[in-house]
Amino acid sequence: MTADKVEIISVYTRNQAIEDGFLVDVSDMAREAGFKWPVAVTRSVWDEVVTPAPHDAQRGQSEKGRLWDVLWMARLAAQANKGLQHYF
Repeated sequence: MTADKVEIISVYTRNQAIEDGFLVDVSDMAREAGFKWPVAVTRSVWDEVVTPAPHDAQRGQSEKGRLWDVLWMARLAAQANKGLQHYF
């Protein structure tokens, strides 16, 4: 089947996913970390990785700091794989 003959039965956009709370837009900080394209993380990543547990917050961890760490490591991983294609 060619692309021009594909019947689209449903569309769910990035903006809809952000509005619905399934994605969290982190594009502003991602740009600071060197990303050229808009970036979002899933709600699960935000809740389980970016948001510190209360005991971690008491030790000085913050959403901003943890998000930076996630984005920086993602950037390093992308740079290490330059030229390779990854399909999701």
